[in-house]
Amino acid sequence: MELGLNNKNALVCGSTQGIGKATAIALAKEGVNVTLLARNENALQEVLKELPQNGNQNHSYLVADFSKPSSVKEVILTNNNFHILINNTGGPKSGSILEATPEQFSDAFQMHIIVNQILVQAVVPFMKSEKFGRIINIISTSVKEPIPGLGVSNTIRNAVANWSKTMAEEVAEFGITVNNVLPGFTDTARLDQIINIKATRAHTSIEQMTEIMKGYVPAKRFAKPEETANAVTFLASSAASYITGINLPVDGGRTKSL
Repeated sequence: MELGLNNKNALVCGSTQGIGKATAIALAKEGVNVTLLARNENALQEVLKELPQNGNQNHSYLVADFSKPSSVKEVILTNNNFHILINNTGGPKSGSILEATPEQFSDAFQMHIIVNQILVQAVVPFMKSEKFGRIINIISTSVKEPIPGLGVSNTIRNAVANWSKTMAEEVAEFGITVNNVLPGFTDTARLDQIINIKATRAHTSIEQMTEIMKGYVPAKRFAKPEETANAVTFLASSAASYITGINLPVDGGRTKSL
């Protein structure tokens, strides 16, 4: 299948590890010029070295801290010629919703909604001029089914999903699609943290909790970041030009809702 991504420009947020890094690599393999965005410059430089080069690709990186929206706004105002935007940010701290402080909610809203809004407002004018745009948000299956112990995350991820759905309707006529990818249990540092917390609370070993969580998945395993990245890459392509406003689970069948 021809994906039509050669020479497109993509901004991939949270791209120093996990799904973000895997997505940056997958897009680069398709001939995309990838710009990495994260707060750790040393890590960004290392990932930049790993990006495939097919021909005359131009890869780069930007440094910004999503907990400080002003820093994101500063770098994106002069670097905004992107056909593809991958919104990907580490999830809020785990814990029950009753135990969450108001500050945790406001911090998460800032990192996931406010920063997304800043990025979209910066890149959409170029997308409109090119009559091609792909905005893809990496969120969570909690959009469909809240996950126990992730009170703040469940709340904010749904806010992102509704923000995205609203945006999809507004920009569709300009050749811009807006979609959400909902990763299930994916073999990343974030999942390691969740397993450790669950194991501690259940007074069991990390190995036992890992097997328990794999048992929740019909596929009986965790996803590889590259598997989620493949779904993102398809949605970023010309082949997905008539797909917009959707939530796509990549979860091995774990989500029980339609």
